[in-house]
Amino acid sequence: MIRLHPYRQFGREEWPTNGGSPIAKDLRVNEQIRVPQVRVIRGDDQLGVMDTREAQGLADTANLDLVEISPTAHPPVVKIMDYGKFKYEQAKKERESRRGSKQVELREVRMKVKIDTHDRDFKTRTIRKLLLEGDKVKVSVMLRARENSHPEVAEELLKKMYVNLEDLADLERPPRLEGRFFSMTLDPAKKAAARKVAEEKEQRQAAKAAKAAAAQETPAAEAEADAEPKPSEATAPTEGTGVTADSTETPVAAE
Repeated sequence: MIRLHPYRQFGREEWPTNGGSPIAKDLRVNEQIRVPQVRVIRGDDQLGVMDTREAQGLADTANLDLVEISPTAHPPVVKIMDYGKFKYEQAKKERESRRGSKQVELREVRMKVKIDTHDRDFKTRTIRKLLLEGDKVKVSVMLRARENSHPEVAEELLKKMYVNLEDLADLERPPRLEGRFFSMTLDPAKKAAARKVAEEKEQRQAAKAAKAAAAQETPAAEAEADAEPKPSEATAPTEGTGVTADSTETPVAAE
């Protein structure tokens, strides 16, 4: 009895979706494979080249699917597997991969032109934290009333702030006027990558230095062990007596 697979009712471009996005890769399955011969894999076993109908019969007998995994090979390579389980595991891995990846966001930090030193330092620390988290940061200075006639004051404030941030980020967009705000955008991507490379280099150098130190300590330890005094054969007990060979008897005074 041939098992009807739920995916057989769909064409190559009509895979079922999950939330509007395809969950299956564009693979031919079962009767969709129409080449005369295929190379068959089952688990870790290579079953060799055979007619496609014979391969399909093996899959049907095992209540599994025949999936074309390498259509450009000659002949195409197919694998006998549970296709539904395969697609479920693939979709699960993709979801976990997306969940683990960091989505870069554009965060904004605003301040006034007449900001005091304490508040400016606090804003700088906040921006550094956001940059270290991998997000881009838009720093904006709000201009009010007569401050609009002196935008250069806001520009100078932004330039001073960037001096304390240039070790973490590049200036993606220099300070410029946008309506009532003077803004600049900072991007940490390149310098974060450079820091990672530098850290990996330092780790390799530290490991190399530790290995070299360990290699130097080994001969020293062996030399120290060779220098330790060994028990002298002369101190061994004389056979048949309880007195060592180098022991001297204490003279007994004559009465």
